[in-house]
Amino acid sequence: MSDVGPGPSPIERLQAIVDQGLCIGCGLCQAVAGPAIISVGPSPSGYLEPMVVGELSHDTVDTIYDVCPGTRIDGLPPNLVGSDTILDPVWGPWRRMVLAWAADPEVRFEGSTGGVLTALAQYLLTSGRVEFIAHVTASSLEPTHGEPTVSETPAQVLAAAGSRYGPTAPLLNVAELLDRGRPFAFIAKPCDLAALRNWARHDDRVDELVRYWLTPVCGGFGPPAFTRGFLDRMGIDPATVTGFRYRGRGCPGPTRVEVGERVHEFHYLDYWGDDESQWSLPWRCRICPDGIGESADIAAADTWPGGSPDREAGVTDPGTNAVVARTVVGQELLEAAERDGAVIVERTIAPAELGDYQPHQVAKKYAVAPRFQGMGDMGRLVPVTHGLRIDELAARQPPAENERQRAGTRTRIIEGRT
Repeated sequence: MSDVGPGPSPIERLQAIVDQGLCIGCGLCQAVAGPAIISVGPSPSGYLEPMVVGELSHDTVDTIYDVCPGTRIDGLPPNLVGSDTILDPVWGPWRRMVLAWAADPEVRFEGSTGGVLTALAQYLLTSGRVEFIAHVTASSLEPTHGEPTVSETPAQVLAAAGSRYGPTAPLLNVAELLDRGRPFAFIAKPCDLAALRNWARHDDRVDELVRYWLTPVCGGFGPPAFTRGFLDRMGIDPATVTGFRYRGRGCPGPTRVEVGERVHEFHYLDYWGDDESQWSLPWRCRICPDGIGESADIAAADTWPGGSPDREAGVTDPGTNAVVARTVVGQELLEAAERDGAVIVERTIAPAELGDYQPHQVAKKYAVAPRFQGMGDMGRLVPVTHGLRIDELAARQPPAENERQRAGTRTRIIEGRT
């Protein structure tokens, strides 16, 4: 493709992903182009966004459009869906669904829910299945953000436990991770996993070296302005914050703000609000076709009936994960970790129970296709999806509900709320 002539320039094409609210700040575009061409970092709004610092070509932007989780999101690669795998219209492929928690009480306590992802990461290291874990931890520069990290010991994994609801770029250094030539596990949000699965079509090392793909079921993250607003409401100057923990140390545990030696603790619902109508999410999260981690080997979710804790949660709830093993690899890992005492499985569950714990995920899955149609109506970029059944689910809804979602999306775009 020529880089000159009519039509948008490479920079304009890249910027369209950002301007239309589709960039999630994963950092993969920097890895694709190289840091001498694209640098991903904080924008004035606080989001992590790409900035072009070198000569960007259309060919590079073509690749970015093919791998960016703002423009393409696929389900589990077909070759990983076993012949005996169950396919649920909402929850996708699964081989085993259970309620479980980390066997180590400290891991269960420190983790965001029941500590299962932390326990599995530790088990992968101690069992020698991988040589390191690529995941995220609290940012060393901006306490409300996250940053990519590598753990080679169970202690390092535990030190990074806890959800990060701020901007985080786990794929910023993926080229360096692959250059190590060592087997590893990747733990990140579903959109980040989708991005790395996309990149596997361009770099054979991904499928060779990433042995395990783990994710939390994700409802989205808090925009930087939302987090600043929370701190303002609590009478804390954001510029003075030296440490920030969104949850953990109980289920969900406190939202903990450190200002020097002073510590302020608030309820999880003080941050998010008492119901979903109070959530503030980036536009990309509102139109996410896969918050449930369909491209993972294992996805782990919260288990609050109705989808939200009450005001007593975190004080009396030790934490229990709903765990979905989607692949043969994921099922084998879960069962080995259970056998060897890394996780405790309470009982088997089914998609209907999981839907009761995650009603907002069910509602969003049904709403995605008409929301995409509303984006197309307005001449916006529309993410390409494969294997996520969004059109099938929309067809099961009353036409009036689909039109409501479609019209609402158009209104959001017109009002500049995307």
